[in-house]
Amino acid sequence: MASMSDSRPPKAERQPTDWTTAAMQRRIAARYRGERNFRRLGAAALVIAAGFLAFLLFTIVRDGASGFLRTEARIDVTFDATTLGVDPAAIAGPNGKAVLARADYPGLLLKAAEQLGPAEGTLSDAAWLDLRAALLADPSLLGKRATLWVPVRSQIDLLAKGKYDLAAPADSRGVSDREVANWRWLDSRGLLRTGFNSAFLTGADSTEPELAGIGGAALGSLLTVLVTIAIAFPLGVLSAVWLEEFAPRGRIADIIELSINNLAAVPSIIFGLLGLAFFLNFAGMPRSAPLVGGITLALMIMPVIVIASRVAIKAVPPSIRDAALGIGASPIQVVFHHVLPLALPGIMTGTIIGVARALGETAPLLLIGMRAFVTDVPQGFTQPATVLPMQVFLWSDDVQRGFVEKTSAAIIVLLVVLIAMNSLAIYLRNRFERRW
Repeated sequence: MASMSDSRPPKAERQPTDWTTAAMQRRIAARYRGERNFRRLGAAALVIAAGFLAFLLFTIVRDGASGFLRTEARIDVTFDATTLGVDPAAIAGPNGKAVLARADYPGLLLKAAEQLGPAEGTLSDAAWLDLRAALLADPSLLGKRATLWVPVRSQIDLLAKGKYDLAAPADSRGVSDREVANWRWLDSRGLLRTGFNSAFLTGADSTEPELAGIGGAALGSLLTVLVTIAIAFPLGVLSAVWLEEFAPRGRIADIIELSINNLAAVPSIIFGLLGLAFFLNFAGMPRSAPLVGGITLALMIMPVIVIASRVAIKAVPPSIRDAALGIGASPIQVVFHHVLPLALPGIMTGTIIGVARALGETAPLLLIGMRAFVTDVPQGFTQPATVLPMQVFLWSDDVQRGFVEKTSAAIIVLLVVLIAMNSLAIYLRNRFERRW
């Protein structure tokens, strides 16, 4: 019996498309026009993004370049023992350095500033630190006269850098007529110079913009990152090895994998809450310490390292494992002698990107107290410290105009570090990457 399909009329064969008709030419033209418009939109998006980035970088460099400079005034200082309140005989004793360190340098500065006449109030309040440093470096200066360059107040510093519009009305330019007159008096007599501010890179935070530096925050960032790497890297890599090579497939492994993927997307401030609740309130660890900050950031980036490491391990061909097992290697030897060395470039790339993210974080560190005002360079992992992003946050919230350039200068340093770390990740990936 013939099937029902046999009774259907045969389908007419599709005629070849006539590309020369007017309708087809319009369709082709519309298609090409759409492709051109899409490429133009893509190029326009890239130009707009590049324009915003260029504007951001230009603004930061324009405002921050002067932050690496400092204006100083020249004064002649007589290191008189009577003014300093020290006994010259005690200087020669075993505690001579301690005696000099406790001398009355603020009083010596006030006496030396008298030579500046009407501009004697232009020196920084902490300029006496330079006098102390000079005498401690060369105790033979006691009783002698020396010419020193000491920092001036922030307003004079900004005037010397041309940060004020002196043509504007006095009530809107942000600097008084007296300060302008003092600056002009010093400048006309050649008593001012503006040069590289090494104290900005080596010093710690200060309430005076002309004395503030990022050295303490940079060292705090380094100590925090060292703790982060020491915890997150081995734990993250070993977790990835176990999940990818040894974990039995089942509900438990699926739950662990799902949890890691979810933790990678958790907002960073949640880890700050964890650090506050457990490490500070429960464990009683020191507040504002790089140790606590490093542990908190390690927990934050560990899921990222686990995911990147698993991808790198999975990319190693199974033939490598089969060949190693075929010559008698144990599963542990296969992983640590063959798989991990081949996956190491991808693991390192993921780790560096994770650490770069941790270096730029502020939210978790806010909750564990690393936004503290720290005027000393940290001496260890448990000493109070802050980090570069937090230092930028603190300075940006200050009302003194001198901190504007300090904020931008600190951002420049932070960007340089982040760009260097990401460039290192790209270099490692291109240098050691293997294509299978």
